[in-house]
Amino acid sequence: MHHLIEEFEENLGHNKPFMLVVSIIKIVLSALLQTFVMQVFMNPCNLISGGFTGIALFINRLGNLAGVDVPTSLLIILLNLPVALFCMRAISKRFVFLSVIQFVLVSVFLEILNFQPLFYDITVNLLFGGILWGCSIALALSSGGSTGGTDFIAQYVSNKIHRSIFNIVFYFNCAMYIAYGFGFGWIYCAYSIIFQFLSTTVINKMYKRYQRLTMEITCQDPKPVVEAFMHTVRHGMSIIECKGAYKGATYYICKAVVSSFELPEITRAVVKADPHCLINVYQSVSFYGNFYQKPID
Repeated sequence: MHHLIEEFEENLGHNKPFMLVVSIIKIVLSALLQTFVMQVFMNPCNLISGGFTGIALFINRLGNLAGVDVPTSLLIILLNLPVALFCMRAISKRFVFLSVIQFVLVSVFLEILNFQPLFYDITVNLLFGGILWGCSIALALSSGGSTGGTDFIAQYVSNKIHRSIFNIVFYFNCAMYIAYGFGFGWIYCAYSIIFQFLSTTVINKMYKRYQRLTMEITCQDPKPVVEAFMHTVRHGMSIIECKGAYKGATYYICKAVVSSFELPEITRAVVKADPHCLINVYQSVSFYGNFYQKPID
């Protein structure tokens, strides 16, 4: 039974049409969740998010002050399209396709859906809104797409330097919040920064593509382990011969640095090749040198 489940998971991973459907479902849920957060938690407290959606909300509220109605839904599309066209050449068509679906759906949902506020306490709205907003972005990223805007830029740069820059995006958003504070009050600036901090923390916890781990596999015969590892990912591996302290038997430690995004697939492949191996995984705080990062499909 265990082997049947493993075979099913392996076939599932290679079924590209099915995986695309799963990705689109995630994108739809992400867009729906963002619309829900904007209408239920953000609007009642006059909060804005980060990124291009935040800029769209900012412009919309500036327009309202001047007596001009500039729809947020329209602004989201106008701001995102130029960056989407750039990323199509720089990243991948699939990534851009999923991202465009996401921000277009947000624009559509804002026009056709009307979620009512659940709370009027700003602290509760801030807490739940920030966490759920982060979940919506992480959901889009896990699908192989994004929510557009600064997510496009963050993904593009992260692909070049092979590490997350969402903390840098957070600082950019803080600058926008300061400008927002000048126009609408410093209390809303402070609340929006906390909102963004919560969502950024959630993204970094949930989206682990750029987190690196050290993997140590102890086995008696390294050949099947190395073959399974190399067949799964494109990383180097060091093999260290050692002696067991109890019996004095000869063992081998196969050691490699991988991304946490790849860990489940590697583990399944290695355990299938050698069910008796021991696997130890721990966090790599810093890594210097060449590291292959699988491109976004």
